[in-house]
This record gives sequence, C-alpha cells and structure tokens, in this order.
Amino acid sequence: MKEYNLIIVDDHKMFRSGLQFLLSNVPNIKVIGEASNGLEFMEIAKNEHIDIALMDINMPKMNGIEATKLAIEKYPDMKVIVLSMHGEEEYYDQMLDAGVKGFLLKNSDADELIAALEAIIAGKSYFSQELLVDILDQKRLQKLRTDVVKLSQRELEVLKLICDGYSNAEIAEQLFISHRTVDRHRANLLSKTGCKNSTSLVMYAVKNKIIEID
Repeated sequence: MKEYNLIIVDDHKMFRSGLQFLLSNVPNIKVIGEASNGLEFMEIAKNEHIDIALMDINMPKMNGIEATKLAIEKYPDMKVIVLSMHGEEEYYDQMLDAGVKGFLLKNSDADELIAALEAIIAGKSYFSQELLVDILDQKRLQKLRTDVVKLSQRELEVLKLICDGYSNAEIAEQLFISHRTVDRHRANLLSKTGCKNSTSLVMYAVKNKIIEID
C-alpha cells in the first residue's frame, strides 16, 4: 500500500497535535511535518515531497489562500484540504480558485477526516455536508442582497411605511392606493427578500440598510 506524505498547516499548536494524534492510526498516511503559517509551510515544501496538505485559512505572515496558490503553482500534484470554521464562507470561492480539493470543518470527527483523505487519494473532491449547507446559505443571502436593488420606488415607499409600523389600510390611505394594491406590493416584498412576515421584513430592511429607522 502506498504511503502518502501529509503536512498540517495551522497556527494553533494544540489543534495540530490533535490532528497528528488522529492521523497516527491511519495506515497509509504519514505526517511528515507541521507549520504554523503559510511561510513555514512553503519552506518545508522546498525540502519534502508533500502529497496532501491540511490547510487552515486564517494564519499570520501568510494565510491559507496565498499559501495554497503558491503551493499548487509550484507543486501541481499536491492536494490541499481546507480546514474551515463556521463564518469563513466568504473565503470558499477564493480557496476553490486556488485549487483546493476539499473542505473540512475543524470540528469534524475522525471518521469524516479519514473519509476526506480517502476521497482525495482516490482522485475525488470532498466537501463536508455541513459546510455545503453553509455555502448554500451564503449564496442565498448573496442573492437576497442582489434583490435589494430590484425594489421599485413604490415598493420602497410601502416598505418604509411597513417599517414605520403602518397597517396595510393605513399604507393605502397614505399612498392614495387601494388596499389590494398594498397587499400585492407587500407580497412582492416578501417574495423578493425571502422574508416570511412583516417583522422579518423590517429586520431585513434595517440590516441591509434599505431603510433607516428614526
């Protein structure tokens, strides 16, 4: 059975030690080193053949995005698996562009870590199911932010009055339009923003700075 050289790149010593312990029982994986940042990792790569790198994103001196880009340019056969935390979804596209082969949450258990390594060794990609949900949620929020600019002037007027606490009947009176027209505008607002009710619509409007509450 072929043995694969692996390096752990993360700025937390205890986390690196924990990973090394988990990997000590994986028969075809040999941990050949650790690095606390991208610069240390690149120095090790000059002198060691690395098959797989477990790569943190946020690190001092050189982060995981820069390190991955450099490493894959210099060593195109190297496979990089990102070690991610919730809240780092903004970096996923950059890491994919850099050429990573997998994403794992840092709190993944040993079975998922081994499954990821087996997939990478087999020439496949691996994405944690939990991370996939995060990515889809992030894409959905990006779509909602894009939809903000598509609100018509009348929809913005209705939204402002909703945020001010007016009822549909009061909005109709304020804007000199029918109650049915207000209902239609409100339904359009809920559809475009993905909100379920007036309360979430107000929160959405304030959070995305569409409306400023006095």
